[in-house]
Amino acid sequence: MLVVIVVIAILASLVAPNIFQHVGAAKSATAKAQVEMLGAALDAYRLDNGTYPTTQQGLDALWQRPAVDPPANWRAPYLRKPVPLDPWGRPYMYQFPGQQSRQGYDLVSFGADGKPGGEGEDADIVSWK
Repeated sequence: MLVVIVVIAILASLVAPNIFQHVGAAKSATAKAQVEMLGAALDAYRLDNGTYPTTQQGLDALWQRPAVDPPANWRAPYLRKPVPLDPWGRPYMYQFPGQQSRQGYDLVSFGADGKPGGEGEDADIVSWK
C-alpha cells in the first residue's frame, strides 16, 4: 500500500508542472479572446454613436447607457453580460483616444503580474497588436 502511494506521489510531481504550465497559457488565450470580443462590441457602439466611449465612460458603456455625456443613439447593451474582468481578476484598462492606437482606443490586460511589460504569462495582452 505504501509503495502505491509513493508511486502516485511521484507521478503527481511529474504531471503537476505540465498542468500548471497549460493553465497560464489558457488564461492568456482567454484574455486575447476577451479583448477581441470587447473590440467587436466597441466597434458596434461606434457604429451606433459615431465615436467610441470616452475614457471616463469606460467599458461599462457597452453594458449600460453612460450617465456621463449619454449618447443619443445608444441602442442596447452591446454585450450579453456585464464587462468581464481579465482572467487574473483585474479590470481591463481602456482609453479613448488611445496613445498606441491614435485613431481608436487602447485596451489592455497587464497579464498575471498586473504590471506593464513582462514575458510569458506576465506579458501584456493589447488591442493594437
